[in-house]
Amino acid sequence: MPILVMKFGGTSVADLDRIANAAVKVQREVERGYDVIVIVSAMSGRTNELVNWVETTSPFYDAREYDAVVSSGENVTAGLMALRLQEMGVSARSWQGWQVPINTTSAHSAARFESIPRDNLDAKFAEGFKVAVIAGFQGLSQEGRITTLGRGGSDTTAVAFAAAFGAERCDIYTDVDGIYTTDPRVSDKARKLDRIAFEEMLELASLGAKVLQTRSVELAMRYKVPLRVLSSFEETDETSGTLVCDEDKIMESKVVSGVAFSREEAKMTLVTVEDRPGIAGAIFGPLADAGVNVDMIVQNISEHQAKHAVKVTDMTFSCPINQVARARKAMEDARDAGLINFDDLVADEDVAKISVVGIGMRSHAGVAAQMFKALAAENVNIKVIATSEIKISVLVDRKYLELAVQALHDVFELDKA
Repeated sequence: MPILVMKFGGTSVADLDRIANAAVKVQREVERGYDVIVIVSAMSGRTNELVNWVETTSPFYDAREYDAVVSSGENVTAGLMALRLQEMGVSARSWQGWQVPINTTSAHSAARFESIPRDNLDAKFAEGFKVAVIAGFQGLSQEGRITTLGRGGSDTTAVAFAAAFGAERCDIYTDVDGIYTTDPRVSDKARKLDRIAFEEMLELASLGAKVLQTRSVELAMRYKVPLRVLSSFEETDETSGTLVCDEDKIMESKVVSGVAFSREEAKMTLVTVEDRPGIAGAIFGPLADAGVNVDMIVQNISEHQAKHAVKVTDMTFSCPINQVARARKAMEDARDAGLINFDDLVADEDVAKISVVGIGMRSHAGVAAQMFKALAAENVNIKVIATSEIKISVLVDRKYLELAVQALHDVFELDKA
């Protein structure tokens, strides 16, 4: 029988009524002739509760015990989902990560997949079971310990199973009905996309769109797993939601497919760094070691050159606002160690990142000019610019975020199909 993977997030299984609603959707796919692998998250809010219990009990906790506790939320949901399906007459069985087994690395709370053997689940399907309900977010280390996969781990689990079992498709059920051209809460002209290419979705996910987790999209793109994002709370059919697929499955793409943004950004500038070979490595090596997620990087001629005997430059980069203190300490430690020297480190914590994304940019010139003119027309000043083959990102003052998003959505006519 063809296999379908269905993943239900925390809001989709938040209580017994929502689990029952999700079970109806699973039953419908069984009736259509699929053997179904269901990946479930913990009930909404449960993982945060478990994390709080761990941190209250042991502020400097053992990561192995952290994973043992935090992974338990998914076990509860999986068992309840299997029970509900059985009550509906659907032959279902729940599986924890170690029972499959989902083999992962030993990096607790940030494990990565190594393999998912098919033997155990294939045997159950051969016996006549129609649904395997898998606890998402968790796996098994080589040492035989439970591991967890980090934020968005259930999405990644679903894609990994779809790849391992050659599933026809991986359906991600969530609290929105698809991927939009931008956040509908910011622009009332936001339009739901019928299809979007893997590369575009990967850029949108990494730039702030929170519908899909970045690792899950990377995995889907690598193994060519079609992803469908759709709502748990609406009636759905084969045409519902948004399909994330290969570029060649999209008949015609707009130049720009979406506008993504991130409010929680900071711009940091190292003033008067010596301009010499290796200076970039001396700066960004310590930042990487400190776990700072650097995004946009710009190097400028320093206006203070006349005060220095050697050639100097200013180095600007962006990072999440909650990593500013970590970045500052990494740079001060590098200066104390004699790796770099600078006059000042200036942090601007009142900026936002806005990006336009589209595979059509590869073959169309003038997108950047169009973007910059639209922002200029609204008197929005650009602080930093970064580009790739299918993306243009800018940093602007955070107070202009909504205005800038709406202006770009309009100028690229994203409300039109």
